[in-house]
Amino acid sequence: MVDYTCQHESHEHGQDVCQQVPGTGVDQAIGELLLEMVQPVTLELAFAVQAELQARLEEVDLLRRQQVQRARYETDVARNRFMQVDPNNRLVADALEADWNDKLRALTETQEQYEQQRQKDRVVLDEQSRQKVLALAQDLPQLWHDPNTSDQDRKRMVRLLIEDVTLTKNDKIRAQICFKGGATRTLTLVRPLSAWKERTTDPTVVRQISQLLDTCSDDEIAAEMNRRGCRTGMKQAFTRESAQRIRCHYGLKSRYDRLRETGFYTADEMAAELGVTRQTVAIWCRHGLLKGYEYNHRGERLYELPPQDQRPKKQQGFWGKLTKRAQYPPFTSHAANEVHHEA
Repeated sequence: MVDYTCQHESHEHGQDVCQQVPGTGVDQAIGELLLEMVQPVTLELAFAVQAELQARLEEVDLLRRQQVQRARYETDVARNRFMQVDPNNRLVADALEADWNDKLRALTETQEQYEQQRQKDRVVLDEQSRQKVLALAQDLPQLWHDPNTSDQDRKRMVRLLIEDVTLTKNDKIRAQICFKGGATRTLTLVRPLSAWKERTTDPTVVRQISQLLDTCSDDEIAAEMNRRGCRTGMKQAFTRESAQRIRCHYGLKSRYDRLRETGFYTADEMAAELGVTRQTVAIWCRHGLLKGYEYNHRGERLYELPPQDQRPKKQQGFWGKLTKRAQYPPFTSHAANEVHHEA
């Protein structure tokens, strides 16, 4: 990325850099302005305005030409006076000669100024030139956006149309653009965010993650945020790790902490409360006798303690047998074949 830096005082006097303006937004805005200015409709309007200005310039040119004629006349008068003076009258002759020289200098300056201004004013385009300019206006956008066009070539295009650009940076960036021919435009641009702010996660996304933590683990949050089309501060898709980093960075309570604050039990606590093993708690949860809620990607759960009259009992009825059976490995057909073979 290109930056524009004012470092005159730094080079000349060893002071701090005056200002530094990020160039990405500025370059893009000026490029868009150029394409906007170099449009067939805009150019036709410019041609019409130029014709009107040219008519007025001819009137001004007449006035300047009259000034030259007046200066030439005064020079001729001063010359005649000097030529007619008596050479023996040295004081008068010296005064008239000095006056003649002054008039000659004034005439020379007036003529030079007239010729310089006349050259500046004579920028009339003939019809062939106008057609070439219009054709360029139609090709310029395609040429400008062509990936094969180098930045150096784009700079050359800019130099053909723009005299200079003055940048000032306060709460916003102000670009004063002076075009060839004297026209000016002013652009006011939003200051780009610093690198760390640009990579900061959108506050709206953080609020959504905070809401999802009431019911979702980090894995589930990542999947849901991707489904909604949200992105991290780095403009990437969500993963479990990025959801966890955002949660930790913004001090959001985890799914585990929220469940614990609600009064949910760990497997060990639930087992102690019901007087059973952890395995029994897991089996009862799997078969719907207990409510358990996953809080991480490893499938670990916190459990909701049911009312006293709805709590399952150890070694009671079918579920007791199921729990007891679950403590032994299943009797597979492979094991049965081995027993039959030994018999």
